Order: sequence, then C-alpha cells, then structure tokens
Amino acid sequence: MFKAGFARVDITPALGLGIAGYYSKRISNGVLDPLYATAVAFSDGKKLGLLLSVDIIGITQGCADIIRKEIAESVGTSAEGVFIGCTHIHTGPLVEEFSDEANILRNAKEVIDASPYAAWLVKRLVDVCRMAADDMAEGKMYVTSAEVKDVAFIRRYRMKDGSVRTNPGWQNPDVLEKIGKEDETATLLIIKREGKKEIGIVNFQVHPDVIGGAKFSADYPKFVRDTYERNVPNSLCMYLNGPQGDTNHIDIRLHPEKDPCTWGYDRARYMGKKIAMSVLSNYELAREIQGGKVDFAQTLVDARHNKGAEEDIPWALELAKRYREVGANDALPHLTGMQRTQQVAKALRIERLKDYPDERTLRVSALRVGDVIFGGYPGEPFTEMGTRFKEASKFPVTIAACIVNGYEGYFPMQSAFDDGAYESFTTRFGRGTAENLVAALIELSEKLYKA
Repeated sequence: MFKAGFARVDITPALGLGIAGYYSKRISNGVLDPLYATAVAFSDGKKLGLLLSVDIIGITQGCADIIRKEIAESVGTSAEGVFIGCTHIHTGPLVEEFSDEANILRNAKEVIDASPYAAWLVKRLVDVCRMAADDMAEGKMYVTSAEVKDVAFIRRYRMKDGSVRTNPGWQNPDVLEKIGKEDETATLLIIKREGKKEIGIVNFQVHPDVIGGAKFSADYPKFVRDTYERNVPNSLCMYLNGPQGDTNHIDIRLHPEKDPCTWGYDRARYMGKKIAMSVLSNYELAREIQGGKVDFAQTLVDARHNKGAEEDIPWALELAKRYREVGANDALPHLTGMQRTQQVAKALRIERLKDYPDERTLRVSALRVGDVIFGGYPGEPFTEMGTRFKEASKFPVTIAACIVNGYEGYFPMQSAFDDGAYESFTTRFGRGTAENLVAALIELSEKLYKA
C-alpha cells in the first residue's frame, strides 16, 4: 500500500549569522523571505523513505551522516533511506562548522555541537521528517515534464584567445562559444492523496545565486514553490535542485543596465515563476505511474584529492593569508570578478588540501519510489552528470539531484581540467571523479531496478 506524507518547517536563523556562498564576508542583516526545510515521506508498508529539500548551501558528508542517523532513529527507518538534498542558495546561513573548514580531519559531532545553529538545524530536520511520516496517506503518483527556456545558462565559455572563463561578463566581445549544454527539462512528480493536500515535487537544475546581498532569502526555489501552490488548489510543493555546477542565471547576451530583470530579486521571481508555470502548463497531461515499491541504497566511490603541485604551496599559503587579512579585492587588486575569485579559491583549496590524505571516499545515494528513481551526488555536479544518469537509467522517471547527503564541492567533468577556469581550480577532487560518480550512480539505480 503506497503512502506519502509532507511537512515543511521554518529554518531561518537569527540575524548576525554569516551568509554562505562568496569569497567575501557577509553578515546577515535582514530577511527577504523565510528559509524552509521540506520533507516528503514515502512508504510501501515495508520500507519508509524520506526525501528532503533544505534551503541552505550544503552540509558536509560527515555531518550529513549524523543527521541521517538521528532522523532514521526518530522515524524508524534506515539511514540509507534518508535522502537530504540542499537547494544550494547563496543567501542562506554560513554555519562555519558545515563549511569547508568542517573537513574530514575534524570530528563531525564536535562540529555540530560547536554551533548553536547547526545543533538546532539538526533538530528541525528530525522534526520535519517526523511530521512528514505522521502526515502519510494513501495516494497515486503522476508525472509530467516541460522545457524551460532562458532560465539556466552554461557559465563556462571559450574565449577567442583560446582561454576558458567562468562568467566572462555581459556582452563580452571576446567570447567565442559556450562549453557544455544546459539541461532545460523540468520534471513534475504529482502525488494525489486521499483526504490530504496534493504534493508536487518540481526538479530543475540551475544555480540559486541570483539575489546577492546580506539578507536571507530562499532565492528562486521560493518562487517555484509559491507559484505552484498558488496555481494548484489545495497543494504543497517541494523544489529539488538538479546538477547545476556549470550553470547559472546569467544570460551574457543581455546588458544589466539596458535590459530588464537581469539579476536580483526580480530575476529570482522570474526564474521561479517560469520553472513552475512551465511544468504546470502540462499539468493536465500528467500520466499515472506506479507508486508501489519503496527502496534505497548508497555506495562509496574512492576519489583522489586535487592537492596541486608542491611548488604552488608557498604562493597559495601567502595568498590565503593575505585574503584573510585584507579581503579578496585588496589581496589581488590587479584582477577583477571571477578571475580574482578563482585565484583566491585555488589558493584556499591548496592550503586546505595540503594536510589531507591523498584519497577519500564520496557517497552517491538513490531512493526508489515505484517507477521513480531519485539519484543524488554529494556536491555540485556538472550538468552532464545529470544527463548521463538520466539517459542510462531504466526507470520510467529519473530525477537527478545535487548536494545530496553531503556537500564536497564541485565535480567537473574530465575535459574541464584541460580547459581550466573556476570549477577545476576549486574542486577538491582530481580528474575522473565526476565520471566515477556517474558510473556508481548508474550501477546503484540498476541494482534498485532489479530488486
């Protein structure tokens, strides 16, 4: 007997907490809109699976392990059945113990206990899962999809001089071509329940770094949820972000001073409304699919750290020191924009990884709900990692998600290491990691398909 439940809780911190996402300090000084954790519980009468979407930039793999264990113990399932996705907003809290400094050399329990917000957040995630499990009712599942144009844009470009730049600037005349292809498909999973509100799960893939500033906001995912719930009577909506490591909202064909709605809160509203309305335009075309069996699995993948060359360490340590003393602008006054950011990011990566072991393990996770497979990567996967998984999957409906059960940085495809630019400069993991993660997730989905 297939059942599903829904719950949502507010996770907005008090003001004064740092905001995550940039290489410059931002202290929260206001709230544009609340941040939420959303949970959907699935049960087939034998197993219980929990799908979460949390309005934060991410949590490290070690901390995710602790949270999943506490949730599992609270609701009576296996930790493998807890699938925690993060929307990856850049106007959410910087919980330092969940940031890059909460690395594998530290004890994750101590990391959580050291931060009042982190400890409270764990309790809220346990709460929302218990509430979702308590809300379960029998239901049927339906699915539809739609193309969403002019919302997600590849952000890596080859320049006319042969170099590669991330976000090269509006209407840059030196751009030759973009590197990669956007996945412009949005999926809508609908669960119609007896005597309960309908659940809609929307999946699309683009960076939620649209608003900027120092006020808390759930960015465009908020507007996906709000638009859906306004247009579908008696409904509740979850937004699950997909592989977005090489896409964002910037359409370089536009001019920020001449064209309307190129960035900021209005752009986030435009993106969220368009994603939601695109799938809702096909709402009546949704086909029924099997709810049935609930199952889950995870596997570990060995990955080599991207430690950098020995000769780069003195440069990296000096730049990292300068960055902390005077900030990115004054540390590298001769550079601007993403060129400055990627140098700082590279230095911090080399500084951090110099004491790491050569290898570590990463986890990929999968949750099966009848004809649907949710597959998750523990960081920021390139778009191709999502499309490869979807193309290889045997399930009628395949949903790929980013920053699931861990946030361990970027996963560039191997070709990006040859091209260079921000993502390959900052990734903690070496060549082939992305491809190995994709292969592992495909294998995991095949295992669940045959089970």
